[in-house]
Amino acid sequence: MKTTMRAAVCVRAGGPDVLEVRELPIPAVRDGWSLVRVMGAGLNRSELRTRQGHSPSVTFPRVLGIECVGVVADSTDPLLPDGTTVAAVMGEMGREFDGGYAEYALLPNSLLVPVTTTLPWDVLAALPETYLTAQGSLDALGVAPGERLLIRGGTSSVGMAAASIAAGHGVRTAATTRRRDKVDALAVDHVLVDDGGSLAASVRAVWPEGPDHVLDLVGTSTAVDSLRLVRRGGTVCMTGTLSGWLIPDFEPVAMIPSGTRLTAFHSDNLKGGAGASALRRVVREVEAGVYRPNVDRVFDLDDIASAHRRMENNEATGKLVLTP
Repeated sequence: MKTTMRAAVCVRAGGPDVLEVRELPIPAVRDGWSLVRVMGAGLNRSELRTRQGHSPSVTFPRVLGIECVGVVADSTDPLLPDGTTVAAVMGEMGREFDGGYAEYALLPNSLLVPVTTTLPWDVLAALPETYLTAQGSLDALGVAPGERLLIRGGTSSVGMAAASIAAGHGVRTAATTRRRDKVDALAVDHVLVDDGGSLAASVRAVWPEGPDHVLDLVGTSTAVDSLRLVRRGGTVCMTGTLSGWLIPDFEPVAMIPSGTRLTAFHSDNLKGGAGASALRRVVREVEAGVYRPNVDRVFDLDDIASAHRRMENNEATGKLVLTP
């Protein structure tokens, strides 16, 4: 076995060019941690923000990547023998310790989810963070077949995954996009173009009584408007942070209509074993054609800076995937 690996190292906070491909020693296994040969890693906006310097707890240099899929190369867990196909997500990957932007990753055994699948690596790599976030958000909303779901930020990877899951379970869907050139990419019942103002007129035109649920992936800038859009007694789930973390001057009593519910979801809730059954279910549904993941583009390790530029410029429609 070789002793070095190629990895994309974030050398400091800054633009995409701070991601440098370097030759690093392959990490040695230690108790409770196993070495994974990374076959694919989905790219996420949280990595973009970490690269920009918005994660104060992260020190540089750091190999980013909060998720990956691959094969166990050197195991310390008898339940995860060498050669096992695994997925890993969150749990401080790419933040407290090096993550998926590398040929190999040393990961806690508790994060590794064994998966049996025939899916190609790029498709499998598009699933863990995105589909677990989408599924967790829909569970937090309590969406049921036949109900009306509005997805704000519909052309994000999580938005497209949520639409795919919802459609597969008979949920009526609408989604927003700020770009008219992405309308055709949305596989929902109704597409609403978001020009930055209130969506009330557009929503009422398709659902006069309003949606039963709103999955808000845009974030704090649209939260209050989403609370006004959902029907009385409906639920809004804040999952996205595209517009930041804080809602300025938020007054819950004044801004949450009586009977309307506001909840949130964070994908770290489904890391490791907590998300194992959900991820395996997602894989089965993708294999069966019930869910249709959207892979926007697959990048080689040498093109990691270009991948981050595409993500930062909001050019992607669906998931960006890295194959080290």
